[in-house]
Amino acid sequence: MQIEQKISDYKKNKKGISNIIIATTKDELKQAIETKKQEYIMYMQTTNTDKDLEIQEKIQNYKDISTISVGLTPTMGALHNGHKSLIEKNVSQNNISIVSIFVNPTQFAPTEDLSRYPRTLDEDIKLCDSLGVDVVFKPTNEIMYEDIDEITINPPKRMGYILEGYHRPTHFSGVLQVVLKLFNLIMPHNAYFGKKDAQQLIIIKKMVKNLYLPINIIEMPIIRDVDGLALSSRNVYLNSDERKKALAIPKAIFHIESLIKHNNEINTYKLKQEALEILKELEIDYLDFYDTNLRLAEKAKNCVCLLAVRIGKIRLLDNLWIE
Repeated sequence: MQIEQKISDYKKNKKGISNIIIATTKDELKQAIETKKQEYIMYMQTTNTDKDLEIQEKIQNYKDISTISVGLTPTMGALHNGHKSLIEKNVSQNNISIVSIFVNPTQFAPTEDLSRYPRTLDEDIKLCDSLGVDVVFKPTNEIMYEDIDEITINPPKRMGYILEGYHRPTHFSGVLQVVLKLFNLIMPHNAYFGKKDAQQLIIIKKMVKNLYLPINIIEMPIIRDVDGLALSSRNVYLNSDERKKALAIPKAIFHIESLIKHNNEINTYKLKQEALEILKELEIDYLDFYDTNLRLAEKAKNCVCLLAVRIGKIRLLDNLWIE
């Protein structure tokens, strides 16, 4: 049996070894990761009947704890199919898969919807279990923030205070603070983030690079509902009329994409005007094209079209990554 097949079999059968572990404290998290690593090693030891010496040597390498890969999918819960795609990739690519569920208070301004943010913990854990997740980490505020006068981390001075950073000046400092805490607690080899929150993804990648963190950031594509609206935990706030209005957002995105692909239009000013016409009935916070360093792009090449729209009290993000 090839080593790749043995690892695949482990992932298929590991729910039969033991159930998902739910960790609330840092000590529980540490113990859960250690337990899952030992389970993995035991599986590789007890199922090794290969007579091929080369295969045996490869399997022996996978018994070393230091070679066991750990994947992290950070979430704030209220899991939907967008999260599901991140979790499935995590489970498929790592020996130990971890999902964190934590509604992080430091990334919400006092006027924002922290108290209203949807919380569906029981359903979230069931989904994680069904997908083969090894550990769910669901800390409290007191676990993640032990001190009222904590060390904080600031986003980049330019990248962190435009677009989302302009409309939510404290947002990215809170995001980076909690993500760095999770990275340090779990020490994953791979971490999974969706491309829907494009500016967040770009800034987290910059943090990893600037702080020399030994973590691979895995980018995952936007997952859309059947009507084209990008999946978001906040979509549940939309009533039927607001939902219909919100469909102008993916319509604008798809229109830009079509103009680039079929009309070879790369002038970002023209593309922006076309999109604004589609979105003219909505309140737009921003709509523009940026390169991956978040500098304005004049041509629709190797850039991202980012937009944020308000519909009633709900604020929705979408984007188009352009090669």
